[in-house]
Amino acid sequence: MSLTPSAQILTTAAQAVVVTDALGRRLALRSITALDKLRLFKAAGPVLAQNEPWLGMALLACSVHAIDDVPVPMPANEHQIEALVARLGDSGIAAAAEALAPDEAVSMADTVVSAGN
Repeated sequence: MSLTPSAQILTTAAQAVVVTDALGRRLALRSITALDKLRLFKAAGPVLAQNEPWLGMALLACSVHAIDDVPVPMPANEHQIEALVARLGDSGIAAAAEALAPDEAVSMADTVVSAGN
């Protein structure tokens, strides 16, 4: 039985890890699924999908599901990815990286390395 979009959001939110960044914002983090990664590669385009530092930061940003309990949609293009990174800033990205390490960070690094192959 598949879930409705609303039920999916609620289920994901219930599974989210919540951290507080240096600016005091509550960041709800989600695990990036294979489909999320595929969509991120598409949104990044062929050149940026092979740029490991860019893609790593994009993966961290895309793991943010909500900021201060306000939902953050998954970016669908390069500009939206960059806007989310800008919105999170250094403190938001650092908080996401710390919360996702080592499990998610290792998984994301493996994905980044294999993305260009």
